[in-house]
Amino acid sequence: MANHVFASLRYRDARGAIEFLERAFGFELIDSHEDGGRIAHAEMRWGESTIMLGEETDEGIERFGPHAGQAWLYVSVDDADAHHDRALAAGARVTYELTDQDYGSRDYSAVDPEGNLWSFGTYDPLAG
Repeated sequence: MANHVFASLRYRDARGAIEFLERAFGFELIDSHEDGGRIAHAEMRWGESTIMLGEETDEGIERFGPHAGQAWLYVSVDDADAHHDRALAAGARVTYELTDQDYGSRDYSAVDPEGNLWSFGTYDPLAG
């Protein structure tokens, strides 16, 4: 069995988050499960990577504490400029403008509607 790490996010409005992540950042919804009209679990793909998300519930807060809007993720992209422009066109709030880093990456950061920070850049730790 292979070992993997998957980011798991909680949102107050998971349906809205999915729509934003598709439109602004280019994620693709691959699976979604509802429970009582709310999204209990969804999976979204970015290249060969997958994130998981769902709606924060009172039961979840009681068990794990509140987590909506507290994540910080880094996503490698081939073209940071094009990705930045797509995010802006979709209404993303950029918190760190496109910048060339001294280690060779071109990066920017934006927040999703619930405050999670998404950093996008050309640096890829797996590229060797």
